[in-house]
Amino acid sequence: MEKKFVIATNNPHKVIEFKRILEPMGIHCVSLKEMGIQSDAEETGTTFMENAYIKAKAVFDICGLPSVADDSGICVDALGGQPGIYSARYGGEGLNDEDRMFLLLKNMESEENRAAHFTSAISCVMGEERVIEAEGYIFGRLTREPRGEHGFGYDPIFLPDGYEMTTAEMEGDAKNAISHRGNALREFAEKLKEYYHDADK
Repeated sequence: MEKKFVIATNNPHKVIEFKRILEPMGIHCVSLKEMGIQSDAEETGTTFMENAYIKAKAVFDICGLPSVADDSGICVDALGGQPGIYSARYGGEGLNDEDRMFLLLKNMESEENRAAHFTSAISCVMGEERVIEAEGYIFGRLTREPRGEHGFGYDPIFLPDGYEMTTAEMEGDAKNAISHRGNALREFAEKLKEYYHDADK
């Protein structure tokens, strides 16, 4: 029996990253667009995981299929962890990814401490009483100017520890091997395997 999961995001980049990990497990991933679902749940949580759950549960309530959502962002040490859960809304409405990236660079102009990390929290609502969660991180530092054409969001200004390339200079598979979402997805995949193994007993 085919396992069908709805990826509860309007971000096509995230859909691709979910598919890369989950489809080899025999899971058919469909986007909100493919399902004809419109969902823009208000992210009222105070943590990445709370917001991921809110988004996944909203879609599950609409379609009744396993629904998985990610909430992620960049946390900068010198800014007390900002933008954090507000990474996608940094600077307010009317800004695009590039605007937010340059705003962060501007706010970090005088800072020598460039340490930062990405967090990805994944929540999958399998049913009313069953939720699977996973979290992943990648640590590094901010560059002073964008580099690279791959990735999205803050990737062009993030240099992972131990690497000379930003995450926007890495090809998909190379980035996925070390990224916060890749790490979270691999943990999620292991928990899914346990879930299906237990269900088959």
